[in-house]
Amino acid sequence: MSARAGGGSPAAAARASTGVLTTTCVSAFVVNANTSAVSILLPAISEDTGSSLATLQWAVTGYSLVGAAVIVTSGALGDIFGRRRIFIGGLLLFVASCVLIALAESGGMVIAGRAVPGAGGASILACGLSLLSAGTSGDEQMRAVSLWGAASAAGAAAGPLVGGALVDVTGWQGLFWIDAAIAAVCVPLTLRTVPESSDPSRSRSVDVAGTVLIAAVLAPFVFAVTEGADWGWLSAPTIVCFLVSAAAVVGFVAVEKRVRAPLLDLALLRNRFLVGSSVAILVVAGCINAVMYVCSLYFQNPDGLGMTPLEAGVATLPAAAGIVITAPLITRFVDRLGARKVIAAGFGIATVAFAVFAFVTADWTYAVFVVPLVVLAFGLGLANGPSSSVATACVTTDQVGAASGISNMGRYVGSAVLTAVTAALFSAVYTRQHANSAAVADALAAGFSRSAIGLALFCAFGIALTLLVGRIRPMGPPTAAHYAAAAAAGSHTVPTRPVPAQPVPTRPVTTRTDPVDGAPE
Repeated sequence: MSARAGGGSPAAAARASTGVLTTTCVSAFVVNANTSAVSILLPAISEDTGSSLATLQWAVTGYSLVGAAVIVTSGALGDIFGRRRIFIGGLLLFVASCVLIALAESGGMVIAGRAVPGAGGASILACGLSLLSAGTSGDEQMRAVSLWGAASAAGAAAGPLVGGALVDVTGWQGLFWIDAAIAAVCVPLTLRTVPESSDPSRSRSVDVAGTVLIAAVLAPFVFAVTEGADWGWLSAPTIVCFLVSAAAVVGFVAVEKRVRAPLLDLALLRNRFLVGSSVAILVVAGCINAVMYVCSLYFQNPDGLGMTPLEAGVATLPAAAGIVITAPLITRFVDRLGARKVIAAGFGIATVAFAVFAFVTADWTYAVFVVPLVVLAFGLGLANGPSSSVATACVTTDQVGAASGISNMGRYVGSAVLTAVTAALFSAVYTRQHANSAAVADALAAGFSRSAIGLALFCAFGIALTLLVGRIRPMGPPTAAHYAAAAAAGSHTVPTRPVPAQPVPTRPVTTRTDPVDGAPE
């Protein structure tokens, strides 16, 4: 064990460093590509399984719901039981889920399979980044983390295009078979080259109750929002779901005040900068996932634009890749203008782009969609990167890990809730318009339009939010790590400051890694 950890020859240390970097970067790319590709695949899955698109939206929201519940817990489990062990567990869960989805013959199996990688993907990202921090130090650590951030961003951008291309070549199942194979290869590579590490100073307590209660807060709420239009907003099932969610919130607060190692440090919620930036992250993640969902359905519908999956993947590229490309490009502006102004400007631009989409009609061609999509990606990119940096720059060093967990949880919550709200709105408007004898094409355009109005309101809230949190200091002269962190901010908060170098052990490794923040002040 010590040789693999770097306690033996220089060759062994180099092999360990290369192994950590390879497995974590490849797995981060695959997880993010898989996540961003699913919306493009939904029409093909619906046609093959006979499940409605309204039902299959749970394949998107279910992933995010589970991820929100376990993203912090998976990191805690890695600190206690070994980061490599939990990382491998995440890989195995991811492989199993991909195989289950590829073999699925019903929408229910697809939804169930998508819930599993919510846990696996969260574990891979959280523990993978911890493994990088534990396995390297100083400039080497920052180079490694920058590469991890670049791999995450590349995966998020490439997912829709790769997914769309594979539907035409292998069927929608092809993406999941390929991802399962790549993740499976990472398992023996991790076992052979990656040293184990943990945090012996951390409490052995795991907040299982908090994890369950987070799920109990989100699942009934999303279910009520999704089904409320059909059930009736004042019907018993809808009210019961909202009451269960509210009761779970009360229970969560009570539990977090009493447990030894809480899932969420409630004291941090008094930090208005952290709360403001985390809600901003929630809105950005929700908006980009929601618009990808609606665009995928509209672009591929025969009465919409009638695109193939590959064409839809290319068509959504301005939104999928634009936010990844924009975020690092504006990093220098953040240093000059301050994060608050850049975030507010980003939400303002995104609001305008969504307002343009409010005028969608059935005779719009794709050419009319392109400019608003590019503007939208630019606006959300402006808001996204600085929000991620602020979430960790506004707390003390010993609070960075908890602050990062809050911001990462916000991403999953935003993706789940806003996608569910947008999907429900799109479906309700389409159904009502079609029932009133509107042509299918006109009903689809109306659904897109009303969905865009809803998302414009969320972005407008983002503007108000940034103005309320006060002046935020610039993050300092940007480095390569800052650019990579900004690009990866759509999927995870990436550190931009190295942790202190650790002494090289001569017996089985137990490495302590303190969390690092997302941006220097």
